[in-house]
Amino acid sequence: LLRRNDYPDGKFTLAFVGYQDEDEGTVLELTHSWDVDKYDLGTAYGHIALEVPDAGKACDDIRARGGKVVREAGPMKHGSTVIAFVEDPDGYKVELIERKPG
Repeated sequence: LLRRNDYPDGKFTLAFVGYQDEDEGTVLELTHSWDVDKYDLGTAYGHIALEVPDAGKACDDIRARGGKVVREAGPMKHGSTVIAFVEDPDGYKVELIERKPG
């Protein structure tokens, strides 16, 4: 476990796991929704996320190249991290997470 963030207002926890420091290797983000006894897995796929230096600029670049932005860059609902969502050519969601300074 590299780090854990609790979001009491949203009733969920994000756990970040990996083999190296987040700046050096791949990180898997797991979501635990509080007070949920059973999940409907469906296809068992949610979305992939990529860290970017500037989520707003990434959205502009993707849009300029004909891509589809489905959520503009802005703070996540229960926190301050800036995120955006775009769709790949097959309609799968890709989250863009703005890298925090430092």
